[in-house]
Amino acid sequence: MSGEATSTTQLSTSCMPKGSIIRSGRRTGDQGCNVTALDGSALGKMIVWSASSTSPGTAEPNPPAELIEAVRAAHTAGARVACTGAFILGAAGLLDGRRATTHWGHTRELARRHPAATVDPDVLYVDDGDVLTSAGKAAAMDLCLHLVRLDHGSANANKIARRLVVPPHRDGGQAQFIAPLPAPARMSSRHLGRHFKHLTGTTPLQWLHTQRIRHAQELLETTDATVDTIAAATGMGTATTLRRHFHRSVGVPPDTYRRTFRS
Repeated sequence: MSGEATSTTQLSTSCMPKGSIIRSGRRTGDQGCNVTALDGSALGKMIVWSASSTSPGTAEPNPPAELIEAVRAAHTAGARVACTGAFILGAAGLLDGRRATTHWGHTRELARRHPAATVDPDVLYVDDGDVLTSAGKAAAMDLCLHLVRLDHGSANANKIARRLVVPPHRDGGQAQFIAPLPAPARMSSRHLGRHFKHLTGTTPLQWLHTQRIRHAQELLETTDATVDTIAAATGMGTATTLRRHFHRSVGVPPDTYRRTFRS
């Protein structure tokens, strides 16, 4: 990903099926990447790119027409699209009727340019099925780890996160990086709970619950521990409690989840 302050776009020159590696090309000046790679062959695959943006509050330039058409064609062909370049997706008409996000410094402009989209200024990334957006470069890492977690499980996402020396998952949204959290020592538990939810988008109990479910997922993927043992290790107490909350959060029972990632 480029760290330049000027408008630059990185676009994958090979669409990515599950398990394969993305090669990225930079589109800037005469160094145009091979946008022709994004054709009908993208069916059932994924393209990922990043777009360097201007400083917060500075107007985003219009993306190149050939890039817009290439991305639109790839999506029409069935590609899953994930990027930091929400303005490119908006110009391609891919955000209409969808939730999306971008860097907090550009959310108002994105909403102004694309009123048919629902722009969420608080989250780190949005997964809207086959169109995914993130809130800038660092949040793009969160989004990519989310994709790995979806396609290949928590254990593989955690391995990559350790390799990159980043957290496997950051809870909360962009607000936590804009306003500081007041010192807990000066707040009551009720006041702390309100501030926690305002800055992270969730309550302390919900946050803890999410961490317990993620820990259970990793144990189911990487160990042969029984559901009772995992329930105790994750603080869920009993297998019955774990099964109930796990199914509600993940959509399948623990045993089914384990079989899926062991197959």
